[in-house]
Amino acid sequence: MSENRDLLERLYETIQSRKGGDVTVSHTAKLFAKGRAKIAQKMGEEAVELAIAAVSEPHDAIVSESADLVFHLLVLWAECGITIDDVRAELARREGRSGIEEKKARQMT
Repeated sequence: MSENRDLLERLYETIQSRKGGDVTVSHTAKLFAKGRAKIAQKMGEEAVELAIAAVSEPHDAIVSESADLVFHLLVLWAECGITIDDVRAELARREGRSGIEEKKARQMT
């Protein structure tokens, strides 16, 4: 891994490397072994935990829950064959458009 790659890219590469790994030593390998539905469920649980923390917990707890959510989102992307560049491209496509305009465009398709 190149030092020029950002932290999320390095984490994503590490997550990718855990596919098919030893489930007794890697939490990520265990998630992959359980399949997409379980990964999606776990990501959803982390999203709920973040939402709850955002309402009632201090800054550090919100940061921690955010990191958990991002990690599990990256695992889900890896499982689905989605790359960080795929998401960057979609965000770039939306840049400069209002959210209302974007929602209308998605509803028309």
